[in-house]
Amino acid sequence: MRTDTPWSTLPAREHLLAAAVGAAGAPVPVLDVVVPVYNEEKDLETCVLRLHDHLARTFPYGFRITVADNASTDRTPQVAARLAGLIPEVRSYRLEEKGRGRALRTVWSHSDAPVLAYMDVDLSTDLNALLPLVAPLISGHSDLAIGSRLARSSRVVRGSKREFISRAYNLILRSSLAARFSDAQCGFKAIRREVAERLLPMVEDTGWFFDTEMLVLAERAGLRIHEVPVDWIDDPDSTVHIVRTATEDLKGVWRVGRALATGALPLDRLGRPFGDDPRDRAVPGVPRGLAGQLLGFCVVGALSTLVYLALYSVFRLGAGPQIANAAALLVSAVANTAANRRLTFGVRGRGGAVRHQAQGLVVFAIGLALTSGSLAALGTASGSASHTTEVAVLIAANLAATVLRFLLLRAWVFPDRRTGHQDARRGAAHDAGEAYGAGEAYAASAPVGRPVTLDVQGTHAAPDTHELRKTR
Repeated sequence: MRTDTPWSTLPAREHLLAAAVGAAGAPVPVLDVVVPVYNEEKDLETCVLRLHDHLARTFPYGFRITVADNASTDRTPQVAARLAGLIPEVRSYRLEEKGRGRALRTVWSHSDAPVLAYMDVDLSTDLNALLPLVAPLISGHSDLAIGSRLARSSRVVRGSKREFISRAYNLILRSSLAARFSDAQCGFKAIRREVAERLLPMVEDTGWFFDTEMLVLAERAGLRIHEVPVDWIDDPDSTVHIVRTATEDLKGVWRVGRALATGALPLDRLGRPFGDDPRDRAVPGVPRGLAGQLLGFCVVGALSTLVYLALYSVFRLGAGPQIANAAALLVSAVANTAANRRLTFGVRGRGGAVRHQAQGLVVFAIGLALTSGSLAALGTASGSASHTTEVAVLIAANLAATVLRFLLLRAWVFPDRRTGHQDARRGAAHDAGEAYGAGEAYAASAPVGRPVTLDVQGTHAAPDTHELRKTR
């Protein structure tokens, strides 16, 4: 995997060419389908032959099937090697340690195909969903694609126990990690290679939670995930240990949730270059980004006002109006600055967070002066005003303070620095695109029909081929 390219942006998504050529002049397959296996000597040959036949008949681009053996102790390696010798589009890799996530990370990291996919060896997912899965990635529309057994139009046959566990797990993801994708664990996924090059080094898990972690990070980074309804039939002979897998998944949810809460993940490294998002495009007569920022600011402001009024009403029970107003405004101001920082102005990570909060407190002081002045004027004019009158005056004062707050946040706290750096960013994106386009020509040099051995760190040590870098 390349780690020497600029981290600031991903290259702009483009429609992939049907006949790409590698550095050695050999054709590069558009799709690399990885089948991770562990002790699957009975089902492996049937799976590969069926998958190859389907791709040869229906897939309009070049393809490769890669069998990733996870330290099998039966005849799986021999079966994989024999298939690789018989079928030119099939290759086999051997890893000396178990873990589906480890297998996918290793093989994907060394693949030269621009679209990377994987599926379970039991082929529980109907293969007619494969082309719809990868088509948005080939066209440049999406960054990742997943098969979903929980979509409304999916047709699924499985026991009530597995159905309950699957839905409960996805409910946990939605409630704890705010995940919006519907099915994290369906063994039917694809990703564009340039996205994998940036995303995989951030994924720590090497087992079954690998899929979930990858999807959560991609979604939080703003990448586009395409979902495909699938027809799926449960494999009654599945060797997955449900209790142990569920326990490890819950540990993974806690770890990822904590990392996201503390800002420990550099998700800004997965940003797209300026101009790739249609929201970057200028609207005649409107400053760049103003429309989206106004919408975000209004939503955050409305929620902050509700929180502020609720806090004021609570604090007012035990304190005077000035103290209650100051306390409520202080608490809501801190939350308002944090929300606007992330949602309205798109600032990610912890860099500059303290400075932004300090500047936000200055804005808060201005708002405090306006609202406190309004309360003081009300007290002078009417002596002892009712609680309803106080709230009405505060709403009016907050409307005036809100306009000033937005202007200060936009021009001072979170100034738009994109204009001065557009050319530099576009240049960096162009350089990154050339680096990705060159790729790594490891696969073209591997002799057809010969298995390639990978150690647990992912070092390529194939006979008669050049050595690859370690991925981690």
